[in-house]
Amino acid sequence: MTSASAIPAFRPRLERRRRAGQLFRTACLSAGVMAVIVLVVLLGRIVHAGWDWLTPTLLSNYPSELEPATSGVKGALWGTIWLIALTALIAVPVGVGAAVYLQEYAPDNRLTRFIHLNISNLAGVPSIVYGILGLAVFVRGFHVPILNRSTGMDRSIIAGALTMSLLVLPVIIIATREALAAVPSSIRLAAYALAATRWQTIWHHVLPAALPGIMTGIILALSRAIGEAAPLIMIGAVTWVAFVPKGLDDPFSALPLQIYNWSDRAQPEFRHLAAAAIIVLLVVLLTMNAVAIGIRTWQPRHRQW
Repeated sequence: MTSASAIPAFRPRLERRRRAGQLFRTACLSAGVMAVIVLVVLLGRIVHAGWDWLTPTLLSNYPSELEPATSGVKGALWGTIWLIALTALIAVPVGVGAAVYLQEYAPDNRLTRFIHLNISNLAGVPSIVYGILGLAVFVRGFHVPILNRSTGMDRSIIAGALTMSLLVLPVIIIATREALAAVPSSIRLAAYALAATRWQTIWHHVLPAALPGIMTGIILALSRAIGEAAPLIMIGAVTWVAFVPKGLDDPFSALPLQIYNWSDRAQPEFRHLAAAAIIVLLVVLLTMNAVAIGIRTWQPRHRQW
């Protein structure tokens, strides 16, 4: 048998661990600072290139290939507003409802674990794949050989909103499930002790407690959707739009598409217009996020138990 004296003594090496921890913290801080510096430089260049072109004419005029000085983003701006509003109306109820069912009602078996795994995988799928899916399902639809026609939605704004909804649904579902799982079980047990049903417990107690986390997931999902151009290119969204969409079946454009088209032009004026359109897109994004953060902050202060 091995004697106790033959066993090497444990050496914690605390000084070495402290140096390793300090080195890791320094590396993380340096990476964060570098990312912020790159972001500030990019924003500075965009503002410098597009600030002088950020005029009321940019917001009130439609795009023009012949007169860059009077070209604007009116059609693309309203198309973006339509697109994000419809995406939120479609994706948020479906995503939150699916997460509530999976977290609160679905049994823990192989099927639900398989669904959870696939939802996590779908959150990492490139956006161009969703564009191909939207083109096949929503734009072209199912071709009817006998009638020689397609039942799809063509290149309408509702087809774009449905495609974007597929893109952001996994993010909303995952964030909502994590927010629901973080709610203490004592809240549920207290509601059950007072003879509340499961739905009453979820609606009046669990969802309000999880709302900050749910709103965070919605903000991240819609922020991704508002800046995506690849799915819209795949479904054939129009680049130059000289009208404001009036209905769900109208063609549309969006700010990412307009920026992509202007940045590809040879004339330097269009590059300045692209920078100005990026500023407009950032303002729309920050405004949308500010409203969502305001709702997330206001709700816990006015919660009634």
